[in-house]
Amino acid sequence: MTSAQNVLAVNNDLPIRTHAPVHSGKVRSVYWLTEADSKRLIQERHYDVAPDAPLAIMVISDRISAFDCIWHGEGGLNGVPGKGAALNAISNHWFKLFKENGLADSHILEIPHPFVWIVQKASALKIEAIARQYITGSMWRSYANGERDFCGIQLPEGLQKDQKLPELLITPSTKGILNDIPGVPAQDDVNISRQNIQDNYQAFNFSKVEDIALYEKLLKEGFNVISDELAKLDQLFIDTKFEFGYVTDKAGNEKLIYMDEVGTPDSSRIWDGPSKREGVILEKSKESFRQFLLNHFPDPDILLNKNRMEERSVLARDNALPVSALMDVSKTYIGIAEKITGKKLVLSENPKAEIIEILKSQYGLVD
Repeated sequence: MTSAQNVLAVNNDLPIRTHAPVHSGKVRSVYWLTEADSKRLIQERHYDVAPDAPLAIMVISDRISAFDCIWHGEGGLNGVPGKGAALNAISNHWFKLFKENGLADSHILEIPHPFVWIVQKASALKIEAIARQYITGSMWRSYANGERDFCGIQLPEGLQKDQKLPELLITPSTKGILNDIPGVPAQDDVNISRQNIQDNYQAFNFSKVEDIALYEKLLKEGFNVISDELAKLDQLFIDTKFEFGYVTDKAGNEKLIYMDEVGTPDSSRIWDGPSKREGVILEKSKESFRQFLLNHFPDPDILLNKNRMEERSVLARDNALPVSALMDVSKTYIGIAEKITGKKLVLSENPKAEIIEILKSQYGLVD
């Protein structure tokens, strides 16, 4: 039985010791630890980071965002049961595989609870690193409108919707609003080309121009590891978004690492193999929720038109969605997490209380 207690909708009010404001994103909240606590944990837990590296506690939630808004359900259901645990379980599984395959490290140092990561601060690349193996989504919409140049890549004629592309394509976009870059509008999430990045690599936070090839290599390697594993489960890895950043290890070496989450239904499209062979797209991602929203409201342009953000925010705030819509998302997320990890997802009865107890008794981070 789902209750408000076992859905973690609010994750920025935990009594974790911090001197900085809690940073809350759409799904995760970040608590920057005090300098003393960071140093203590680095020593006690033997993390391979610089002795003065800032650490943070990153807590996921069960909130659901789509079209840049947070949505809620009827009856006070302010999140999707199991969503946070599923996202973390999937990311943890892929990060472990990356390590086993000799890929780059991630920002995660330890996992004290299914909802919690202890992470090191990284200097993030200002790029949403997107890889596509199939033509669908925004790429297909552009293509169907007659565009053949996508992120500086010339697409061939005659491609069909949802078709596998001749090769894995890297189609980056901006992360955050970047000013004064020639040819790049000062907007979040704008498609950019490799040439844009190369000509302005420092503006995108690359240390050196050679690291552009490194980020592309890590993106392709990560994509292929996930794609190969999903193929064993007869699932197709369609496209995904990775994020990267720089950290310094204990020996003082700067390295490019994976950040945020990888290969989850929030950041990727995963299709069911048997259904695709029958000509049906069965999406194991948030895409089905987006489609539900587009069909649920009489004017879908509000959700698609970036110039109507104010109306969109009001729509999300004032409309409680049917519980069945959020439970459909829950079923999708839990199902794909259990398929990928091969383990039953155990959901917390009271995740907030569990997190506080663990961080207090085992890490000394709650007064």
